[in-house]
Amino acid sequence: MKRTEQIIAQTERVTARNYAPLPVVLTRAEGVFAWDVEGRRYLDCISAYSSLNQGHRHPRILQALISQAGRLTLTSRAVHNDRLGPFLEKLCNAAEMDMALPMNTGAEAVETAIKVARKWGYRVKGVPQDEAEIIVCRNNFHGRTTTIVGFSSEPQYREDFGPFTPGFVTIDYGDAAALERAIGPRTVAFLVEPIQAEAGIIVPPAGYLSAARALCREHRVLLMLDEIQTGLGRTGRLFDYQHEPDAKPDVLILGKALGGGVYPVSAVLASAEVLGLLRPGDHGSTFGGNPLAAAVGEAALEVIIESRLPARAAELGSYLLEKLKTLKSPNVVSIRGRGLLVGIEIAREAGTARHFSEKLLERGVLCKDTHEQVIRLAPPLIVQKDQLDWLVDQLRFALTP
Repeated sequence: MKRTEQIIAQTERVTARNYAPLPVVLTRAEGVFAWDVEGRRYLDCISAYSSLNQGHRHPRILQALISQAGRLTLTSRAVHNDRLGPFLEKLCNAAEMDMALPMNTGAEAVETAIKVARKWGYRVKGVPQDEAEIIVCRNNFHGRTTTIVGFSSEPQYREDFGPFTPGFVTIDYGDAAALERAIGPRTVAFLVEPIQAEAGIIVPPAGYLSAARALCREHRVLLMLDEIQTGLGRTGRLFDYQHEPDAKPDVLILGKALGGGVYPVSAVLASAEVLGLLRPGDHGSTFGGNPLAAAVGEAALEVIIESRLPARAAELGSYLLEKLKTLKSPNVVSIRGRGLLVGIEIAREAGTARHFSEKLLERGVLCKDTHEQVIRLAPPLIVQKDQLDWLVDQLRFALTP
């Protein structure tokens, strides 16, 4: 039995089967590449679901981690530490927000935003207690907590996990008229992804976020953007909403790449009017905002901004989409995306995207299926043009009937 098979067998004996990983065992990575235990090299087009915008093991981020680990790693928020303030000040300045609340994972950040929006609704907007409503979109993916899966439209995410938290209204994605119809006197927020990544890289119509911003402002509703996957350079701007005029949210939710691929870091950013409502004891996290996370988050943000990774994603994303148009395969229904977040939809009669992801694995490409029929491509933003050329060649081979 090969070492890969031995490790997979051992892992599956002792691990809950809540994932269906590709049949590969990685052992090291550097930049845009990862190597398996058999010594094979792969171009990583998963990037840990956009957590590795800066690439694997970026030296500056690693150095921040190592340096801080040698000094102070965890304090809890029972005391102050000397890393949190500088990190959050840089993050707030980059996002043009007053305040931030640090957490660990994206799902925690979304839960935090939900709590904050409800509190704002009761304390500021005057919605009757326990009657706040938050509008969400079909095919959303905001995390895996019981509250979040409760407003998912994916049956498997909900099955056997109820009863669910009330207070959510679901509308079609990309439809500003549907949003306007759904807003009522108890609406406190609209929670939406600028691009629905897990749903298959669904890009909304141009002007959608600007229209949502205007409607939320008109009806005194918080616009909450989940930029956990789309933020921090992935789509060609620091934040995806910046592709549209006047689409800045009231609440911005970040995660994934904020940890630089080495540590879980997330944050909720908003105005003082919103986050300033929280009092000691209202919300918390033992690890949220710890000094190790703050040091990593600060370095991760600096790398993105100083290395101009959003501009790279814009340039290379356009280049990749143009190259992908040359594929001309009957197995492909459509190719869509923005920046270096691209989806290739596979025709149902050709099989599932998982089948093609496994074919690409054999050719040295790490990519993963999403929503059954879509291959998601999201390489680190440090990828080079010649590496994208090679990727398209492998796609051409794998997608040819």
